[in-house]
Amino acid sequence: MFGQDSEPVTLKRNCEVNVVPDGFLVTLEKGSLVYITMAMGGSFTIYSEGNLYRVAGRDADALGKEPIAPPELPEQASDDEYEQLVWDQMRTIFDPEIPINIVELGLIYDCRISRLDDDRRYVYIEMTVTAPGCGMGEILVEDVKERVEIIPTTGKVDVELVFEPAWNMSMMSEAARLEAGLL
Repeated sequence: MFGQDSEPVTLKRNCEVNVVPDGFLVTLEKGSLVYITMAMGGSFTIYSEGNLYRVAGRDADALGKEPIAPPELPEQASDDEYEQLVWDQMRTIFDPEIPINIVELGLIYDCRISRLDDDRRYVYIEMTVTAPGCGMGEILVEDVKERVEIIPTTGKVDVELVFEPAWNMSMMSEAARLEAGLL
C-alpha cells in the first residue's frame, strides 16, 4: 500500500486519527512508526500496520510537520475576493484516498455567501461524497467548515451533506479526470 514515495515518521505524541474509508476515530500511540502516503492541503493520509488513516492538519505536529497557516484576506476585501478565498480554501481539502481536491472532484454542489447583521459573512455549502456509504463524509464536512471558518470576516458557516443528485464521475473537472487517468 505504501511505496517508495512514502515518508516514514515516528509519532511525536498520541494522535487521534480517522480510519480510511470508514471514518472511525482511533488513537495511534506516541512512538508508532507510520508512513505518510499523502500530504495535501494540510492534512495527511498515513499507513500503519495494514490500515490507512487520516491525520487532520491541526495534528500535523504529531508527525513532526507544521500546520498550515490561516488564509489572509485583504482589509476591505470585496465579496468577490472573499468568495474566491472560500473556494481556494475548499480546494485545499483532498479526498483521503485520491490525490484530488473536493472541488475538482465535483463534491461541492452549492456555495452561497451573504452578510450577517454585524457585516460578517454567512457561508452555506452543500456537498456530497463519492459514495453514499462513505464513512469520511462527516469528516470532510467538518474540514470544509473549519477551513472556511478561519477566513477573516466569517461569522457563520453551515455545511450540509447531501446525496441528491448522486455523485458520478462526470461531475469531476476535466483536470481531475486527467489526474485520475480517466481521459
